[in-house]
Amino acid sequence: MTARDEWLSVESLDMDAQGVAHNAEGKVVFIEGALPGEQVLVEVGKRKNQWEQATMVEMRQESPLRVRPRCPNFGLHAGACGGCKMQHLDASAQVAVKQRVLEDNLAHLGKVKPERMLRPIEGPTWGYRLRARLSVRYVPRKEKVLVGFHERKSRYVADMEQCEVLPRTVSDMLMPLRELIGSMEARDRLPQIELAASEEVTALVLRHLEPLSAADQQRLRDFGQRHAVQWWLQPKGPDTVHLLDTDGPELAYRLPEFGVVMPFKPTDFTQVNHQINTVLVGRAVRMLDPQAQERVIDWFCGLGNFTLPLATKAREVLGIEGSEALVERSRQNALRNGLQGKTSFEARNLFELTPDDLVAFGQADKWLVDPPREGAFALAKAVADLHTEPCAGWTPPKRIVYVSCNPATLARDAGLLVNVAGYRCVSAGAVNMFPHTAHVESMAVFERA
Repeated sequence: MTARDEWLSVESLDMDAQGVAHNAEGKVVFIEGALPGEQVLVEVGKRKNQWEQATMVEMRQESPLRVRPRCPNFGLHAGACGGCKMQHLDASAQVAVKQRVLEDNLAHLGKVKPERMLRPIEGPTWGYRLRARLSVRYVPRKEKVLVGFHERKSRYVADMEQCEVLPRTVSDMLMPLRELIGSMEARDRLPQIELAASEEVTALVLRHLEPLSAADQQRLRDFGQRHAVQWWLQPKGPDTVHLLDTDGPELAYRLPEFGVVMPFKPTDFTQVNHQINTVLVGRAVRMLDPQAQERVIDWFCGLGNFTLPLATKAREVLGIEGSEALVERSRQNALRNGLQGKTSFEARNLFELTPDDLVAFGQADKWLVDPPREGAFALAKAVADLHTEPCAGWTPPKRIVYVSCNPATLARDAGLLVNVAGYRCVSAGAVNMFPHTAHVESMAVFERA
């Protein structure tokens, strides 16, 4: 048990940006707000047999990597915004921490050591977040509207007047949005505003729990004209999203290296950081190195973020996704970019793949794998099973590029590919898609041993 007057030396950071120390008994102590190299006194909030959870209350040795947070909403105090966890750590040090998290997960969970660590992909650290889900709360007791992220470890909405990771135009819009919602008849029935921005368009999706009056709709139009915002309405689930008015400029992001334009709806999954995504796609395609005579499979293809750039290089690309509706959107994007002749798409439950499924999808020279946080366990296991019990006429791809948003599931799947399926992990590296958060995006490249 940590004594109240025991000074702890912080050794590292964990995946939630908590300092990690050991007390006099050797028990691990996770410390919110502490950085490696610091000596701190803590207040323990939770005790378990193997670890303790604590908050820093005093410091006598400060890390040289500690910086002053830019955002006034950041901190450990009551009401602090929970959108960022690492603003107190130098931005370049954040990237180093994330690279180390990736290495540690590969080593400890997957028993995999990459032959080469790639230089991390970095970009702007402020104003980068082009997608966000902002909670809305009308507080009758204070006759006040809050629009923003949730407070740390709380269901309450932080009282934000600005946000440094949102684009400046959106940050400057937070207070006007509060005034707008407060003026609406349905102000207590509007739980959420979702942001989706492109180079030309700032779209806001208003979730409303009852039909909006004509007066409220006009308030939205007037606000949109003043602030150059495109309003979308969402009365129920994501499939019900529609423009407030029938026309408007198209939401799309561009991959100029490949001449690809990707239209999307504001509730579609797209990367929050388009600049980093552009670099990520470029690196992934170069690492995969598709040739004009090769066939490629893009697993978890989404809207075609990797499929379409790959199709500008390869003979054929098959994109596979979990829903027919999403597959149809991918087909439309391929048609929009004149790549329909070099692409095909199929819908399949990618979490229940079997070796027979891989054989049925046919021979491919290379794979691109970009799963959600759950990873691609079924796919990796099917490859491993086919390596253990080969199937006549099917040969595994000679190269796999795996893009991950969860280093733990990447490490798990890498362990199968390397230790069972006959691959080498030739390289891996972090991608700082979400600066100032503990989110770790990464990429790993596998080749047949």
